[in-house]
Amino acid sequence: MISHILHAYKGYRPDLIGGIPEVISSIVSDLDASLTHSILVARVRGLARNYVEDRIAVQAVTSLGTFLSMPIAPGFPFALRQALKHTDLLVHHAPFPLTDIGLLLPVPHQVGLIVHWHANLVRSPVLVSCLAPLLRHSLQRADRVIVAHESHIENSSLLRSYSEKCITIPYGIDDVQWSTLDAPQKEEVSKLKNRYPRLVVSTGRLVSYKGFDILLQALQRINATLILIGAGPLEGRLRRQAQELGLHDRAIFVGYQTRNAMKVLFHAARVFAFPSVTSAEAFGIVQLEAMAAGLPVVNTALPTAVPHVARNEIEGLTVSPGNATALANALARLLDDDALAGQFGRAAQARVRTSFSLSAFLLSTKRIYKEVISERRSGHS
Repeated sequence: MISHILHAYKGYRPDLIGGIPEVISSIVSDLDASLTHSILVARVRGLARNYVEDRIAVQAVTSLGTFLSMPIAPGFPFALRQALKHTDLLVHHAPFPLTDIGLLLPVPHQVGLIVHWHANLVRSPVLVSCLAPLLRHSLQRADRVIVAHESHIENSSLLRSYSEKCITIPYGIDDVQWSTLDAPQKEEVSKLKNRYPRLVVSTGRLVSYKGFDILLQALQRINATLILIGAGPLEGRLRRQAQELGLHDRAIFVGYQTRNAMKVLFHAARVFAFPSVTSAEAFGIVQLEAMAAGLPVVNTALPTAVPHVARNEIEGLTVSPGNATALANALARLLDDDALAGQFGRAAQARVRTSFSLSAFLLSTKRIYKEVISERRSGHS
């Protein structure tokens, strides 16, 4: 019997690029004849549309824009309610409060619910307290809660109350894809290394919690070139900051890049910088991609999974968030010490291969999905 799984989140490619859409993509792209997938999201801004992305049906409801990084999409809960009529399992990729609102209406008993808790809410305390009843309702109805790291549970009073439902499944990536270059890519890497012998790469949405303003301050203190991959609302401000700091020829903004283009930049770089400054950065999947390419990482000591992915003095260096001097010193240490950078880079590749395998992530995730579907069908949930 074929089971239908519906994934609900705030956005998906091509409207929204980032870690969670990549996780969803990896799950829905896993071939299993017994499972079919579809995706329900909101537009970042624009009218509703249905389309196919990577052979998966995507329904994107109308959005009037965004507020606090969330789409203003009043039709989403109703679209969710309609979609549940044809669903065996709903995967709520949290946080996305519009899904929680949709779940206030009774979900058919035979429909399983998995909350894939990607990050804790870290907005204003007032907003979090207002949303807490919605989240508790969803967690109460959930059959399982999947987290990528134990810190998600430890740092959330909501999740701690439902810890018996929580299962830790670390994210995984295709390490071979990120570690392997073809001949034209190798040639491009060689040219970039010759042009930028002390290259630092960083990537992410250009938003405040990513800490790119701190990274630019750190760059001013060291002999290095930065290539910053990504786009977002702070691009204009960050470009102006780079000019004011005299970094017009050393801070290069390249916008969104394809995976292959990112891979080339990773292999050309000496260090990967991950300077996030708040707990909104829950994991940092891009760390895994850079590590698979053999890059040592400089990350920050957030109370999340971030410093547990690339560990201090093992796969990279960890510094205090928001500390430009510490970040500059760590980057300079790796740029100046080829042996240490190589040691950390090799350890990073090994860690991804052994602890963050894509196949292991998909196998564990699919097992939980099937367990919940089976339990709901048998009436044992």
